[in-house]
Amino acid sequence: MKGPGTQLKGRAARLAQVLPAGNSSAARTPFVLLVVLLLGGGLIALLLLNSALSEGSFRLTDLKKRTTDLTDEQQALQRDVDDLSAPYALERRARELGMVPGGSPAFLDPDGTVRGAPGAAPTAPGAQPSAQSAPQPPAAPSVEPSAGPSAEPFARPSVLAETSPSPVPASGTPAPTTPGR
Repeated sequence: MKGPGTQLKGRAARLAQVLPAGNSSAARTPFVLLVVLLLGGGLIALLLLNSALSEGSFRLTDLKKRTTDLTDEQQALQRDVDDLSAPYALERRARELGMVPGGSPAFLDPDGTVRGAPGAAPTAPGAQPSAQSAPQPPAAPSVEPSAGPSAEPFARPSVLAETSPSPVPASGTPAPTTPGR
């Protein structure tokens, strides 16, 4: 080793002249602080990013659970609607309300002829006939067999005698109308 009294020669001497002869730690301090601040800022930014992603993940999980719950509820409600709209359920509910299957329908052709024989609906067991539903006289027999659609279980009975503008005689041809009626 060279002692403190030895002189530097050649290249080392030239470098010694360029570099400061004193303590060089003062020149390194701002650089070290800059590096520490950059690393610290990067770690804090990474921590914040990780927290935001975790929060989004929890929110996504909650929304998926809520979607599943709402889908289950929607399916249960649809099942209830399907059960209540089934034919047997409609018939049971109609009977509970006092409705009865409709009587035989009658149809009025465009030329005024009546197809079928209208009849009153049968009364429900235990129901009292009202004053409005007085028994109707039997209708005239039809000229042709009924070609209309089949009667549905709870269709409203057609009463042509009350709604027809002119009475239909037994012959099946419309009666002449009188002025003033």
